[in-house]
Amino acid sequence: MSVPPPLLSAAAIVTTLRAAGCVFAEDEAAMLVSAARTPAELAAMVEQRVAGRPLEHVVGWAEFSGLRVSVDPGVFVPRRRTEFLVDQTLTLARRLTTPAQAGSAGAGAVVVDLCCGSGAVGAAVIAALDGITLHAVDIDPAAVRCARRNLAAAQVHEGDLYEPLPASLRGRVDVLVASAPYVPTEEIGLLPAEARVHEPRMALDGGADGLDIVRRVTEAAPMWLSPRGHLLVETSERQATATARAVARDGLVARVARCEELNATVVIGARPGRT
Repeated sequence: MSVPPPLLSAAAIVTTLRAAGCVFAEDEAAMLVSAARTPAELAAMVEQRVAGRPLEHVVGWAEFSGLRVSVDPGVFVPRRRTEFLVDQTLTLARRLTTPAQAGSAGAGAVVVDLCCGSGAVGAAVIAALDGITLHAVDIDPAAVRCARRNLAAAQVHEGDLYEPLPASLRGRVDVLVASAPYVPTEEIGLLPAEARVHEPRMALDGGADGLDIVRRVTEAAPMWLSPRGHLLVETSERQATATARAVARDGLVARVARCEELNATVVIGARPGRT
């Protein structure tokens, strides 16, 4: 599909995007116009979007929990449903950060974000709550570079799950968050092309039943959680029971939280006697 010449009008962009199958063509056109610095750059960005590149990769950022989060090409784009994971994380972290502690670096809750991707979850948590200590981890070097820009006030580690975390955090993590890949391998081909083609497979593929990485997260979680600590794992509604079973198998009391508006599901694990 050809793209209009460099001097693009807003109406022409909307028409082009709509013809390419963009459902929210008006909104996307407005974002492209605001992001482009020159008419030539705007034309190039429209062309990229028409070719199927995710809008967030084209403009270089994603809107998430009221923030503008930097997202580089090839990095997993934060989903709106993950804002529910942020809400649940904040609910627990606030219980562990008193008003006297808030504002004192390191005095509040210790939060670890595994499989952090662009760092969107951590950025939203830091923006909403002072006084926490945040560590974020991802195995993808491109994601780590992106997360370090979004999480200047946190420590971002490159490596496999818990491996790069400081040993001093063992038994001290109050809120352990994981938005691990949970798409079953055989279903990767059913994903929209924006994800299937433009996002790293390692950020999507959860193994045969989608829970290979999740089980590794839950297995080691008790070693890292503080006595008051909680584990939060984003999953699908279909996989919630199996995810809760994995959490319980590894010694935590599991419950499932759902948000119908965002079509989001989070399994929360706590030590026995904690809620």
